[in-house]
Amino acid sequence: MATVGSHHLRGILFDKDGTLVDFNRTWFGITMELAHKAADGDEERARALVEAGGYDWEMEKFRGGSIIAAGTINDIVDLWHPELTLEEKRMRIQEYDAYAAEEGSRRAVGIEGLQATLEALVTQGFVLGIATNDSEAGARATAESLGLTRWFSVIIGYDSVARAKPHADQLHLFAARTGLAPDAIAMVGDNAHDLEMAHAAGAGLAIGVLSGNSTLDDLAHLGDAILGSIAELPQFLKNRAKIFPPEERR
Repeated sequence: MATVGSHHLRGILFDKDGTLVDFNRTWFGITMELAHKAADGDEERARALVEAGGYDWEMEKFRGGSIIAAGTINDIVDLWHPELTLEEKRMRIQEYDAYAAEEGSRRAVGIEGLQATLEALVTQGFVLGIATNDSEAGARATAESLGLTRWFSVIIGYDSVARAKPHADQLHLFAARTGLAPDAIAMVGDNAHDLEMAHAAGAGLAIGVLSGNSTLDDLAHLGDAILGSIAELPQFLKNRAKIFPPEERR
């Protein structure tokens, strides 16, 4: 995928949860509260709903690629409330989205070195964006609460496009809004669907990070590079720039 070509990398599109935000520290409590609402306060049923969504109680973390780790609120509502009518589901999605946006931003815990990493990448000349399967409002609220909005030119949620990850839509929207070619963009994420979107969209690089819920085995076959976290990204891109001169860099 990352072959030498006419475009050098100019943009970086980040997943949010697990990539910029510590997923388990931010979302476990919120997910349990939503599950309690869904279960009408029944603790055992709430725990079962969270487990069905991808939480491993023994490991105390969400599994990579699971519905809660990688899906949208629509997916969670479909899983937890199969009995609802379409209109009831629409209302429940709105309710959960609003709660997730408010609480997700209020309780957001950034990945270690977040601000310094983003500042370094902007200083290196990259245009930055967020593409998340959270709502756009939720992503914006979290970026604001963590003081990140100055670094990002574009923020995209699942509801900003017709099709969420792993489809190409979010990366193509970032390309359209920034004027960059898809192959001048690196996609960075902690789940397989982030890297699958990169491939589907023709991105220049698909970079996996292990700061979220996925393992090296989950991501290695999909990524052009796998890093411990985004904190390694500025140096990785500097080293890459030394290998490929500007006229050959993608």
